[in-house]
Amino acid sequence: MKREIIKIDEEKCDGCGICIPACAEGALQIVAGKARLVKESYCDGLGACLNECPQGAITLEEREAEAFDEEEVRVNLEGKGELTNSLPCGCPSTISQSWATKGDRATIKAPSLLSHWPVKLTLVTPGAPYFRGDELVVAADCGPFAYGDFHQDFLEERAVVIGCPKFDDLEFYKEKLTEILRHSGIKKIIVARMEVPCCSGLLTVVQNAVSSSGKEISIEEKVIGIKGEIIFQGGHKEDDK
Repeated sequence: MKREIIKIDEEKCDGCGICIPACAEGALQIVAGKARLVKESYCDGLGACLNECPQGAITLEEREAEAFDEEEVRVNLEGKGELTNSLPCGCPSTISQSWATKGDRATIKAPSLLSHWPVKLTLVTPGAPYFRGDELVVAADCGPFAYGDFHQDFLEERAVVIGCPKFDDLEFYKEKLTEILRHSGIKKIIVARMEVPCCSGLLTVVQNAVSSSGKEISIEEKVIGIKGEIIFQGGHKEDDK
């Protein structure tokens, strides 16, 4: 049938992932660093994602496409556990979920390995002395809550900044990180982000900041599952965006 459906300009798309939570039907995913329409029948053609794209890469076009299938969308979201108890914004990452905690609560409390303050990216000073080390952790706000051994595995002898790519200004993040890198001795950045789609923008911000800094800095991404496990880890070059 001929109907309105989204069109993604791959030249403009920088893979930030901001558009993904705007699609309550789950029609968008980041694939190979670009936003993709995963299935025509998942897209209702209403364009809720259009205004979310900071690059203007998403538009509506009228063309031959599969009909929107509400039942197919329901089955798909139900299979991913993204159907019930969503907040009004329709973001899959806001689904209410709970599970039994693991571990022996009688064990000795772990000491804090945080070596500086502040940690919010919006508050840190780019020339602060704690950025003189070799490694920097750029973490999603939710990461330390989901990953139980965050201090032990991420913070020892490293500086850290945290932020939320869903709710904060990504351009500001890029500019602040660029200044930090220009004034520091950082040789490696570890991006510790959550598995939810809207968090993928954190890696893009770091890659853009490294590029803007003009320095050779390696990037390692670690993706934390909402149940507390590392579900992906790997290295990235700046031009892998």
